[in-house]
Amino acid sequence: MTATPQRGFPEEEFASRCAAAQAAMARRGVDAMLFASEPEIRYFTGFMTPFWQSPTRPWFLVLPLMGQPIAIIPTIGVPLMSECYVGKVVRWASPAPEDDGISLLAGQIREAIGPSGTLGVMMGRETSLRAPLADVMALRAMLDGISWTDITGDIQSIRMVKSPREIEKIRHVCSLADDAFAAVPDWVQAGLPLDQLFREFKRDALQRGVDDVSYLVGSAGAGGYRDIIAPPNDRPLANGDILMLDTGCVWDGYFCDFDRNFAIGTPNETAKLAHSRLYDATEAALIALRPGITPQDLFVIMDQILRPNSTPGSGGDDVGRYGHGLGIQLTEPPSHTAWDETEVSAGMVLTIEPSVIYDDDRLMVAEENVLVTADGAELLTRRAPRDLPIIS
Repeated sequence: MTATPQRGFPEEEFASRCAAAQAAMARRGVDAMLFASEPEIRYFTGFMTPFWQSPTRPWFLVLPLMGQPIAIIPTIGVPLMSECYVGKVVRWASPAPEDDGISLLAGQIREAIGPSGTLGVMMGRETSLRAPLADVMALRAMLDGISWTDITGDIQSIRMVKSPREIEKIRHVCSLADDAFAAVPDWVQAGLPLDQLFREFKRDALQRGVDDVSYLVGSAGAGGYRDIIAPPNDRPLANGDILMLDTGCVWDGYFCDFDRNFAIGTPNETAKLAHSRLYDATEAALIALRPGITPQDLFVIMDQILRPNSTPGSGGDDVGRYGHGLGIQLTEPPSHTAWDETEVSAGMVLTIEPSVIYDDDRLMVAEENVLVTADGAELLTRRAPRDLPIIS
């Protein structure tokens, strides 16, 4: 059990994040950055709320070349945002039918940039601009003379390397979820419906101290499972089933993301072999993982064990990748794929998530959470055993 970290961050954490983004702006000739999605607004200000689940209101943040971020937000969010790392809060009553903050946003961008210059916006993979397309088009028209440029790579590079405080939060939530997984054999048995199993797992994880179990998927089937993203059904577990649970528990806004496999009663030999192959692929990745390696390298290392007769770099199975980054989002860049050449750095938190197809149509997935250190890799999760765990 890890010591419980302090919630939130001191002001210097956000100042450091903003300074890193502003240094990237200076290198790129960008005069201001615009953010309109939850992860980036939270990352640079500390604005954390479940109110993002409502799609009704847009939220905007402008980071100028110097100084603190400027929030342009609905009035309902002002009390919380005023406690965050912002230099100014501009408000309006939202939802507004004709102009839902767009003219205010355009005015703040003009104030930060002037009549001409360059606005940085995230446009790449795994990003979004959380505003109606019509409003985005109207904003571009209002900013005539200001060019837009993609700053996805700059921001993702900053976010991929975690601070010591971020790492401690991830380490803590991994430990809590580990305890929940370790207890599964104590209460799961044949005859238990899968949907009840999901509810009990969530209840147990919450009692152990996670803030939320915002992601829980899994499956169970005779000899193995085929689907790893579906919600549970009411089918009772039966002898010979292979059960998988994959959870993204959250503590103070930071995720864990790992799974565990179990056999109910006596497993078949192919399921046991699949589990040991996944262990071996994970072990090979853990041994190789160190600063300077690429996700592409990790993919190839795992794929050579999982699919030894395949063409190197051919793309893996239908899951598409063997792991990803982790932090304030359940999945973050980079992706352990045949094409991702991001250079891995110390301070990154990654998942190692190999998958294998067996018996023609059965799928098995294994996953661990790992911190990249200067010397290699440190497991943040308790290592799953090589032999498939059996619930008798």
